[in-house]
Amino acid sequence: MKAMFYEAFEQAPEIRTVADPTPTEDGVVIAVGASGLCRSDWHGWMGHDPDIRLPHVPGHELAGRIVATGRGVMRFKVGDRVTVPFVSGCGHCSECHSGNQQVCPNQFQPGFTHWGSFAEYVAIDYADTNLVHLPDTIDDATAASLGCRFATSFRAVADQARTGPGEWIAVHGCGGVGLSAIMIATALGANAIGIDISEEKLAFARDCGAVATVNASGVADVAEAVREITKGGAHVSIDALGHPVTCFNSIKNLRRRGRHVQVGLMLGEHATPQIPMAQVIGHELEIYGSHGMQAWRYDAMLAMLSAGKIAPQKLIGRRISLEEAVPALMALDKAEATGISVITRFS
Repeated sequence: MKAMFYEAFEQAPEIRTVADPTPTEDGVVIAVGASGLCRSDWHGWMGHDPDIRLPHVPGHELAGRIVATGRGVMRFKVGDRVTVPFVSGCGHCSECHSGNQQVCPNQFQPGFTHWGSFAEYVAIDYADTNLVHLPDTIDDATAASLGCRFATSFRAVADQARTGPGEWIAVHGCGGVGLSAIMIATALGANAIGIDISEEKLAFARDCGAVATVNASGVADVAEAVREITKGGAHVSIDALGHPVTCFNSIKNLRRRGRHVQVGLMLGEHATPQIPMAQVIGHELEIYGSHGMQAWRYDAMLAMLSAGKIAPQKLIGRRISLEEAVPALMALDKAEATGISVITRFS
């Protein structure tokens, strides 16, 4: 098969012909129909993820059709259209038994712990626990865009933050994760504020449902700007970028007993950000992480999509080839484009 392949971190990947994958006893092989490019892929290529073993094939947001199954797979068959959470559980440990596959200590992550979906085929383990059937009404590119950014934002906004109607939610960073969070929060009846340094992205945030926006480069104090808009601070705040400044501002702009959710990865030199801990204690703030979403929670997200309450397809910017994905991957830290890029051509 053709795949994007790299043998060293920070060196340009190549498109190579590599061996086709085979399924494990409890796994499947999927012919990839679409695979999204995500900032997490860039972190992996930079060497920030200790799970990656070289040489490597990246890619973790995917959708496609099953072409082979292991003997132990019961719930899926060849020909099924599927997607998969980027964090998949083993199905056997206590976390998986409690329904929290997203924090499984033995987790399987295509594109990180294993070779990923920037290829014509990808092998997925623990299929019965983690695969999600796709309805015919959802195309591969839209389904692929759900796998990391949108699903992670759904869990962050709906489950971790428990965002409710009428609440104010501040979203720091209006890339794919942030725009997803704004769209989901709006569908839940919350009042979303988009925060970024790009007027183009802020305009897109308003198109996705934001009732207000803040250009962080044009105000003296982002937290004070949010407090002024919300008359006291946000009930919920999301750091969708993953930077010490956005993390700090996200906590700082909360009202008393507010909830901060960290979605953007904090890796490398950004791994230990400053936190206004006196405010966390004195105002009884809640701080959560959000790391993917369980396969069994996809039903709620897909139901909202089918009902027209959310439209993740609006967030797709470019549909590109596997070859075009090489320079796109290396430039993901620049985050200049509006909308996400999805690989839809592999041969």
